[in-house]
Amino acid sequence: MYTSFYGLCVVIIFSGALFLYWHLSVRAHNRRLEQLDVRLHVNGIRGKSTVTRLLAGVLREGGYVTVAKTTGSAARVIGPTGAESRIKRRGAPTINEQIDIVAEHVTPEVEALVIECMAVRPLYQQYSQDFMVRSHITVITNVREDHQEEMGETLEEIADSLSMTIPENGVLVTAEDREHLRERLRTNAEARGSRLVYADPSGVSDADMSGFDYLQFKENVAIGLTVARLLGISREVALEGMWKSVPDVGVVRLRTYDIRGKRVMWVPMFAANDRESVIMTMDTLRASFPPDATVIGILNNRRDRGRRAELFGEMVPRDLSHHLDHVITFGAFEDQVTSAMTDGGYDRSRIHNLGDTVQPSLEQILAVVEQLIPGRNGVLVGMVNIHTDQAEMLIEHFHEQAVLSGQDAHDELEESLDPVRAPQGTQRIQNAAARERQAVSDA
Repeated sequence: MYTSFYGLCVVIIFSGALFLYWHLSVRAHNRRLEQLDVRLHVNGIRGKSTVTRLLAGVLREGGYVTVAKTTGSAARVIGPTGAESRIKRRGAPTINEQIDIVAEHVTPEVEALVIECMAVRPLYQQYSQDFMVRSHITVITNVREDHQEEMGETLEEIADSLSMTIPENGVLVTAEDREHLRERLRTNAEARGSRLVYADPSGVSDADMSGFDYLQFKENVAIGLTVARLLGISREVALEGMWKSVPDVGVVRLRTYDIRGKRVMWVPMFAANDRESVIMTMDTLRASFPPDATVIGILNNRRDRGRRAELFGEMVPRDLSHHLDHVITFGAFEDQVTSAMTDGGYDRSRIHNLGDTVQPSLEQILAVVEQLIPGRNGVLVGMVNIHTDQAEMLIEHFHEQAVLSGQDAHDELEESLDPVRAPQGTQRIQNAAARERQAVSDA
């Protein structure tokens, strides 16, 4: 009897301590959020990490002490000077990471937070907005077909799922160009007392895009300019901030390498993995390809992304056959993807399986690429996913080639430390500190 009583007391004390810890943690988290002048929550299907980086650049250049956090290809925290640090995880990522980021990086001097939404399931998205971020402005970059298992089969259902991150009595910014989906987002925003502002890419000029040394889309820049306007930051300052921002890992930079005497342009387009984004990117890039080049697409299929593999197998004959002279398959689902392409009318002789069914060496992959290019020039386009054994070998090979040939092999962590990319206010502080150190040294 006494044992049971003492056990019950232990449970009560432990539960009380746990509740107290939770209560204090929530209060501390809310205090950190409330000190911020600007809270931005970035959601959508494509471009979230890129837009998060651009918006952080806008705010930094606009004079806000800003912390940003991306989730995409490689999770990063971007500090007030633009310097980046990796997020180290002991296990699988969870949305609770957002609370840890706020606790660690939203110090008393920080004025703005830009945070990329981690959640996919609608309930988690709502929890992320209502309790973790409580944004003043939410961005929904676009509505695309992806994560249908969690977010819904139709575009309208996906739009409703994304709408779970719309703030109460705030602003929703979107670059979604289809009017019926934009109006659905507007209706959802008004139901929360918020208003929708359309970031129209037609207002972005070619001159505005000239400051980017990588593939960038006017839709993303339009979002940056729209948020800047809402916050009273000038267009010129906003553009300067976006130009300075370091692009996400895996951004498309066109580089040409030698593969056994062939000049091959490498297009790492792995981050664009839904139908509309891929078609738009291919249409945009096509003008940059050598006119006589043989274009080879790589369908790089992860074993845990079966639905995506099926989607691309259907896309090749329907949407990409006029762009791709050949297709190489990497990773899993090679038989199914090959059947989907041939069933759609893509010639079997143009499909080359070099994934898990073959487990080729790097030399075998390069030999096939060489054989598929009859002339001097080729283009190799990586699609669908980043991580398979074959894709990682190829990515590492091109990285080594860039280093050996003296081409600019970009490291975003190093780029983020470049003083030229720092906002003007930070540069003035750094220059003043350098002068002070020099004066001490001279004395």
